[in-house]
Amino acid sequence: MNIEDRIARLRALLTEQVVDAALITKEGNVHYFSGFRGDSTALLVTPERLILVTDSRYTEQAAAEAPDYEIVEQRDGLYRKVAELATDAGVVSLGFEGNALVYDTVVKLRELLGEVSCDTALNLDPLRQVKDADEIGLIRRACRIADEGFAHILSYIQPGMTEMEVAAELEHFMRRAGSERPAFQTIIASGVRGSLPHGTASDKVIVRGELVTMDFGAVCGGYHSDITRTVCVGRADARPRELYDAVLTAQKRALAALRPGVTGVEVDRIARESLAEKELNQYFGHGLGHSLGLEIHEEPRLSKAGTTVLQENMLVTDEPGVYIPGWGGIRIEDTVLITRDGAEPLTHAPKEFIEICQ
Repeated sequence: MNIEDRIARLRALLTEQVVDAALITKEGNVHYFSGFRGDSTALLVTPERLILVTDSRYTEQAAAEAPDYEIVEQRDGLYRKVAELATDAGVVSLGFEGNALVYDTVVKLRELLGEVSCDTALNLDPLRQVKDADEIGLIRRACRIADEGFAHILSYIQPGMTEMEVAAELEHFMRRAGSERPAFQTIIASGVRGSLPHGTASDKVIVRGELVTMDFGAVCGGYHSDITRTVCVGRADARPRELYDAVLTAQKRALAALRPGVTGVEVDRIARESLAEKELNQYFGHGLGHSLGLEIHEEPRLSKAGTTVLQENMLVTDEPGVYIPGWGGIRIEDTVLITRDGAEPLTHAPKEFIEICQ
């Protein structure tokens, strides 16, 4: 973790935005810019000082995880201490994370700061879009655990189980394999529930012959993976196979188009045009993909609004789907690394149509 380089880019942003210091409160950004992994914490970064403010629960942990920072313990309120430190440091204008602090907190902070200006909202998330080697290594590990989880669940799932039983087994396996926690609330959507793109596991019983969409991920060192596979628990007739082939074709075409220099809009369009060839594009409502890292959903996006130009060492998901109310749905997703000349899927679980007939 190269904290020095991250801080240099942050300080360059402060100069660009003409503010004396940055207040960082979003947990992902606290981790990214300091190495500390905990809550109830704020970073105060000036051109000369790096200060981490937390309470007695975390001071020892912070000293070990964020050795580049002055560790300051607060006892009378996090933002009160931040205001004191900003004044002591001679800060005239303080930038804050506009996408992290709620309005009431900003009002309170301004009152505590007194004459120190707090009018500049900073967006620090773009500084995290291009991943370094350490980050990519952790995401690769999280992807490997997810792949292993899928292989395990193929030998476990069977008719008569509930979706929640399958989710519990999958999450338990990944924890034993080294995942810190699920990357998000595990989605297990069977039969007609497959038309719900975010159909988190329910008490519905899986019936023989149904399609089951499984969307899940692992977390390693705070970094996420994301994968979706759709399988048939039993034998499938022609219609599910036709739809599956259409989704897989769209996913592969989008993957082939991923490379530095293209925008998310362009790649998203390729997947939609592929589904349109089979008159299925009207059943694909969400964006093709998103980035991920310290959060499961990050920028840039592969979508109709995804204007960011992709760069080497960005991560995206490639996840077209078809969702037909009253029938069900199919989604296929990989976590993908943008490389110098193209793209590399980091999830490798098989994508051919799978029938589980035990």
